[in-house]
Amino acid sequence: MGISHALLLLLLCAHGTAAQPYLRLRPSPSEHLPVPDLKEDPDPEYDPREQDLSERTLRKKLGSHFDPNFMSILLPVHLNASVPTDVPGPRAPMPIELKKLDLTETPYGKRIKVGKKARRKFLQWLWTHTHCPVLYAWKDLGVRFWPRYIKEGNCFSERSCSLPEGMFCKPVKSVTKTFLRWHCQGFSRQKHCTWIQVQYPIISECKCAC
Repeated sequence: MGISHALLLLLLCAHGTAAQPYLRLRPSPSEHLPVPDLKEDPDPEYDPREQDLSERTLRKKLGSHFDPNFMSILLPVHLNASVPTDVPGPRAPMPIELKKLDLTETPYGKRIKVGKKARRKFLQWLWTHTHCPVLYAWKDLGVRFWPRYIKEGNCFSERSCSLPEGMFCKPVKSVTKTFLRWHCQGFSRQKHCTWIQVQYPIISECKCAC
């Protein structure tokens, strides 16, 4: 396969969007990830009281859904620090189709000789340039969620991921994590509030796409 055809396949636009799980009440279903910030009623009457925030009770209610890798009850030390956990290298193996890329054929039908070292360096450069890592950062969901802090995924978007430029990293897969959501119905003294389970989607994979 010639290099032009191989690059075309490698950088082919990925149609469709990541599947969006149903979100009960809030946050609402969205075609865009990560989930946008919620517009909350600022009235503290709709906040859980101190007696509603018993860690023991809430842990029991959430059960096995508690995931310490993506949830935190207390303020994380690096709340605003985006941490790349999927970068080119040992943790993100080079795709097979890129490893098999034919670098010897030119657009004019002639073949050129490429040394192993030069080939390895070029493929690593190409993989670094076109790879779409998932960047994770802690987000404060507010007192009406428990656990309050979630580690959200974002697609790297500081530069184009294609050659020639024009395509960008976009989410193609997501995982859902179950949180507790403080939900109130009714008004004033007639309102009833309780913790309910909600499904929150988190980006888990990004790809270069149109």
